[in-house]
Amino acid sequence: MKKYRVYALGHMARGAVLWISVFIGVCFLSIVPLASAANDPADTVTRPKIGLVLGGGGARGAAHVGVLKVLEEMHIPVDYVVGTSMGSIVGGLYASGMSAEEIDKEMRAMDWDDLFLDSPPRENRTFRRKRDDDFYTVKVKPGLKDGALKVPYAYIRGQKLDMELSRLTVPVSSVSNYDQLPIPYRAVAADIETGQEVIMSSGDIARSIRASMAVPGAFDPVEIDGKILVDGGIANNVPVSVAHAMGADIVIVVDVGSGLYKRDEINDVVDVTVQLTNLLFTLNTRNQLASLTERDVLIRPPLGDIGGGSFNRVTEAIPIGESAARKMAQSLSRYSISPEAYARHMANREQRDKNAPVINFVRVNNQSQVGDAVIAQRISAKIGQPLDETKLKEDIGSIYGLDIFQTVTYEVVEEDGKKGLQINAKEKWWGPGYIQAGVEYANSVGEDSLFNVGALYTRTQINELNGEWRVAMQLGDEPAVGGDIYQPLDPLNRYFVTGNLGYVTRLVGQFDDDGNKLARYKLTGFDYGLAAGINIETWGEARLGYAGQNGDAEVNIGERAPDFDFNTGYTYLRLSTDKLDSLYFPRHGHAGKVEVRVSRKELGADTEFEQLLFNYNRAYSWDKNTLIGGLVLNTTLDDDAPLQSEFASGGFLRLSGLSERELSGQSAGLARLIYMRSVKEGRFLSGYMGASLEAGNVWQKRSDIFEDMIVGGSAFIGFDTPIGPLYLGYGLTDHGDKSFYINLGPLIRN
Repeated sequence: MKKYRVYALGHMARGAVLWISVFIGVCFLSIVPLASAANDPADTVTRPKIGLVLGGGGARGAAHVGVLKVLEEMHIPVDYVVGTSMGSIVGGLYASGMSAEEIDKEMRAMDWDDLFLDSPPRENRTFRRKRDDDFYTVKVKPGLKDGALKVPYAYIRGQKLDMELSRLTVPVSSVSNYDQLPIPYRAVAADIETGQEVIMSSGDIARSIRASMAVPGAFDPVEIDGKILVDGGIANNVPVSVAHAMGADIVIVVDVGSGLYKRDEINDVVDVTVQLTNLLFTLNTRNQLASLTERDVLIRPPLGDIGGGSFNRVTEAIPIGESAARKMAQSLSRYSISPEAYARHMANREQRDKNAPVINFVRVNNQSQVGDAVIAQRISAKIGQPLDETKLKEDIGSIYGLDIFQTVTYEVVEEDGKKGLQINAKEKWWGPGYIQAGVEYANSVGEDSLFNVGALYTRTQINELNGEWRVAMQLGDEPAVGGDIYQPLDPLNRYFVTGNLGYVTRLVGQFDDDGNKLARYKLTGFDYGLAAGINIETWGEARLGYAGQNGDAEVNIGERAPDFDFNTGYTYLRLSTDKLDSLYFPRHGHAGKVEVRVSRKELGADTEFEQLLFNYNRAYSWDKNTLIGGLVLNTTLDDDAPLQSEFASGGFLRLSGLSERELSGQSAGLARLIYMRSVKEGRFLSGYMGASLEAGNVWQKRSDIFEDMIVGGSAFIGFDTPIGPLYLGYGLTDHGDKSFYINLGPLIRN
């Protein structure tokens, strides 16, 4: 019995040992994979957390994309991204889940020149705004507010850039906390009031990126949370400190700063201004780079003469960045992980949803004096349908084309688990009243000339439907003063009424039946009219109206002829179209008009007559070349229109070789071909060379139309300047007429 107990106890002990051994073995087997996972280089618990710091540098910042390509190729995980200026664009897109290859593709596809053109494409402007081009030509339109002239903060408002950033960040636009992006992200801007850095970690990511790159004087600043923000390079161009504050153990820094000019490179005021900016950027960059340790990696792509504004060389900068990163491969390789670990690291990120978001509501954030309906009814997004970005871009273009907003942007917001579209429309802070000025000058050297200088004030948003009134004053050979009022009748401005009143002067020539000039008259009097019409989208208008004038005619130049008083009054029906991209140097599109006039004594006229007017121009372009075809045919049906209602012709590109308005008659016709080639392109000055072939005449009898045609032509150079289009040319006709021209004003007159 005793032995049995000993045996039993020994058996139990051996059993316990066996079970304990099995338990320990199981635990060991369980612990081994855990330990292996803990030592996985992809696990940020054990490996250093890596922060990617992308500095500012304008177009030079495209080199960041090349660096990203190498980091992905070497399987280097990025845990945090911080960017300033151009670095905030590349960094923000990468943090949103785009790959380096996707960013590269977008960078190369962007039309950078167009992105930095602020004015809405002329095709998108309302028909009313297109007509502004018929008046004065100075491009800058300052505001008149509180009795003082106001101008924009910067040369570029950034509307197109805003739209592009919104498009690229739509998949994450509803993410308000940047720590919840696929990669935690920060954008750095500067408070223009204090000069202090502003670190943006939440909000609309497109707006934050835009604020970070708002170079003072070049781009409009961005207001966020009551602060006026500009380019972060002023405060922290290479924000290493921000990456460390986010939790980065080591940083990979890409510095694309342009450095400082040498003494012999500073030659004018622009160079001095750029140098001052470079000083700010360079000094704070030095302070940030001084904090780097041996564990960190600094990449400085040798970008040479690629400047911050050289966006036409973006495709050159990308491979330079890639090459610079490869040269740092030995230092970077310390942070490479296995392909399998890198794949798991990428899989653990929140994936970028490339599907268009389904819109459950549309909201308007209207910061203007017009009604919400003026904005909302131009948005075609349908509830319950995926967002159509192409159509939305067109819709926002039509809103911006009203030319009363500083910016019109959009964002996808999320509320109660539902995504919606928010339109942000902010009126121009320097409005709503604007001044337009310019000079009209036509001189056929040695012959009659025409010179006028004037200014026009337009007050928009006088009511919720965006009604407006304007007044104008002109001095020179044809002095005038007057104004008009324009009132849309619905939010989409499909229907309108308008009226005008003014005191005007006009110079006209008087000719005999053989075309001999007898005198030039100066017509002065009160001009007035009323009309109602229909706008056909942005490209056309149908108008029914009444026009009248009471005045007198005095001989201005030529043989003495009797002065006389006159009264005109006629109704008209006018159909107009205008899809030209420019009236000055058009590249594509067309513009035309068909009008019927009926003058009657019951309408206040001295003479009864009927007239038909037709005018059409079309532009075609290829490469740097443009060909413009035009046709004009105006006629009085019974050849009985008075002097003040006759049609004029003559002048540059209107029978070149003749002086300005040298001919007038009951009917006028003109056919022409104009060829132009761009020889210099610039933001402030562009140059063109061209030639024309023209045929036409004026006739005192409608039965004589197309008889005794005058054939003329010209050679010219043109300049697109800040004060308007300037043309210098030489013209001649087959009748022996010759003339040199200096013209300041639109090439196409509709």
